[in-house]
Amino acid sequence: MFYTIRHLTKFLYSNAVSESMMETRMHPRSDERQRCLTFHLSVSPRCRVFSFRDHLGNHVHHFDIPGQHGQLVIVAESLVEMQPALHLPAFLAPDAWNDLDALVEEGDYWEMLFPSEFAAPTPELDALAERLDVRRRDDPLMVMHQLNQQIYDYFSYRPKSTKVDSPIDLALSTRTGVCQDFAHIMITLVRSKLRIPCRYVSGYLYHGESDMDRSVSSATHAWIEALIPQLGWVGFDPTNLLVAGDRHIRTAIGRDYADVPPTHGMFRGRADSELTVAVRVTPGEGTFTIDQELPVPEDWSILVEKAQALPEQPPPLTRQQMMAQQQQEREEG
Repeated sequence: MFYTIRHLTKFLYSNAVSESMMETRMHPRSDERQRCLTFHLSVSPRCRVFSFRDHLGNHVHHFDIPGQHGQLVIVAESLVEMQPALHLPAFLAPDAWNDLDALVEEGDYWEMLFPSEFAAPTPELDALAERLDVRRRDDPLMVMHQLNQQIYDYFSYRPKSTKVDSPIDLALSTRTGVCQDFAHIMITLVRSKLRIPCRYVSGYLYHGESDMDRSVSSATHAWIEALIPQLGWVGFDPTNLLVAGDRHIRTAIGRDYADVPPTHGMFRGRADSELTVAVRVTPGEGTFTIDQELPVPEDWSILVEKAQALPEQPPPLTRQQMMAQQQQEREEG
């Protein structure tokens, strides 16, 4: 299966800023499960974009825009080939916990076992673990299947109910959240109660007409991967009660969201910023040559054109308005 992914991000500033520095993690990974065939990153205002890979193999692009600007627009376009989803068994052999412990003992998984910024145990989480009876029993894969179901049933999905920097206790107390909240809660339970290496995955999910997904199709997505003996890293999507398969397109992996945000940066100036994000994932039947441009739907072209249009400027003051403003400033002074 082939997918074209288009990801638009726009920062609109209340006042012109003098410089923007930004990192992005929007380049899909290439591994045994998927292959990124083409990737293109456009930035407006135009600038030179650099890239590197971090210690987990994630593609990171970064750039600096010196000079005044009232908005920043980033458009990432990718073509990805996905392998068919592997069939997972419902359970493993009775001694799978011993196999897991031996696997961890022989490898270097401490980053994915210890608490991290958004995936640290709290009293609220301990109470949930007790309520759901999260402990080592049966076998690792069976427990992961059950926990995926339990989190899906326990929490309601509600867009904008939390923020990117919200602690897990907010979703735990309200029993509502978004995909990253459910991923953080599941990661914390798996690491602290089951002692299974577990990592955060950011990326995209293709929503077909017949798919009954709770997450929205116009945003990025997040899920988790747990290290399972004999199977390796297995993805679980507690937001949609899925085992990650050929609809889940991975861009980056890390300990939690703090390691892999799609955009991370800062600007110089006194201004508030308004963020707009649009994502489009479209399936295809075949591949393209490397130097061939991706077909762009007309509505997406219009969306990008509107995003890159300069903010509307207020009309210039008339002479009478300028005199009135000066008079008011003198009175206030």
